[in-house]
Amino acid sequence: MTDPRIDPHINYRHVFKAIDPSRTLDVAKPEDDACYIDFTPVRGDKVIRKLKNRIVNLSPDEPTCSLFTGHIGCGKSTELKRLRKELRDEKFFVVYFESDEDVDMLDVDIVDILMTIAKRISAELENFDAPPANNLRRFVNKVHDILFTEIDLKLSAGIEGAKGELDTKKKSASLSTAIGKIVVAAKDNSTIRSKLNNHVGPQLTALLDEINTDLIAPGIAFLRQRGYRGLVTIIDNLDRIDKRAKASGRSQQEYIFVDRGSILTKLACHTIYTMPLSLMFSSEYGNLTQRFPHAPERLPMVRIAMREGGENASGLEKLKQMVLARIFPMSNETERRSRVGEIFAEVETFDRLCRLSGGHVRGLLKLMLQWIEEEMQLPLTADSLEGAVREQCDNETCSVSDAEWELLARVRETQEVSDDEGYEKLIRSRIVFEYRDKRGSWYAVNPILLEAGKLS
Repeated sequence: MTDPRIDPHINYRHVFKAIDPSRTLDVAKPEDDACYIDFTPVRGDKVIRKLKNRIVNLSPDEPTCSLFTGHIGCGKSTELKRLRKELRDEKFFVVYFESDEDVDMLDVDIVDILMTIAKRISAELENFDAPPANNLRRFVNKVHDILFTEIDLKLSAGIEGAKGELDTKKKSASLSTAIGKIVVAAKDNSTIRSKLNNHVGPQLTALLDEINTDLIAPGIAFLRQRGYRGLVTIIDNLDRIDKRAKASGRSQQEYIFVDRGSILTKLACHTIYTMPLSLMFSSEYGNLTQRFPHAPERLPMVRIAMREGGENASGLEKLKQMVLARIFPMSNETERRSRVGEIFAEVETFDRLCRLSGGHVRGLLKLMLQWIEEEMQLPLTADSLEGAVREQCDNETCSVSDAEWELLARVRETQEVSDDEGYEKLIRSRIVFEYRDKRGSWYAVNPILLEAGKLS
């Protein structure tokens, strides 16, 4: 018999879709804005406000460059899209994009990033009929000719047509389309990618100069004539750059943000880059801060526990509202609380779900998905949650070495980490979480690992 508490329009399929962890909220859309929960009071830092003030109030007329980091899945993209809306409300023209759509995160070079930025900015300006960047277009055409006169484009997966077909379109295609063909070919074909970087790498200064003087500067002048205060470019998902080593022996993360970091600071508009959190705990962090004008801004976990021990009721309630808002977006907080029983058989199991997440937003949603797959009906019960927890715990602990368990025990005792390579891996693997309060940062073991009983 159907539980009479269940709204016939709310079933486990609806809930499964509503809490999709891959869905990044965009508060510019009313349906997403209804689901948005402001975690600022329980994160311990006003990161987005700092980034906004840097652009809007402190240096609106001069380019700024900021780094933004945090655990993958902690909510950075949602917050950056919120920042995009707030900057647009302040009359800034904002270009936001996810870099992994254009760049192979397993094999990245600074050339790939600059070309992608040029592509995205030019595409947005073209939508406003901005003047063409003819000098940059000539530079791009020369790169195109170098790349594709010796390499048959048919080798490039996902590119239709051969060299001649692209050549015939080259003169009439927009700048963003011309750059896009190079970017797509480079992402899909390692031979073309290598040739692109070998050819353009020695000309980075020339490329940067063309982007600044022929695309960005005229673009900003054009935008100001139409009432905009400036141009902001937000490059998301660079925090996903793989840590593997390049031929030089340097990790890709260190190469991009330390060795080539100064290049990223020289674009003639406001720029915000996401950065791998593991670099915060690298021995190269000091060198990184010398390349950029500001220290990286970090988005910590939602604080559901106190540094001294005990529960942070405010953080726990915010997480619960985040889940309920996605399921009941048209209801207010009071109405959502009254409907908890439609989704969870016992409020205590809902609380346990949130505690086990450690304040990691995507981790919470993923664990709830597993819970639904275990139960396959509403309301969700404690027994099926425990089945999902055991599976998640097994998945998380199978790759933890004995040495890492020793480090985890130390983290649990001291609430600290260092720049030791072992700690860096724990942070990167989301085995250890960072929290902030008025006293600064502190660290705790992902609660899912505590379920294994090895740290008791």
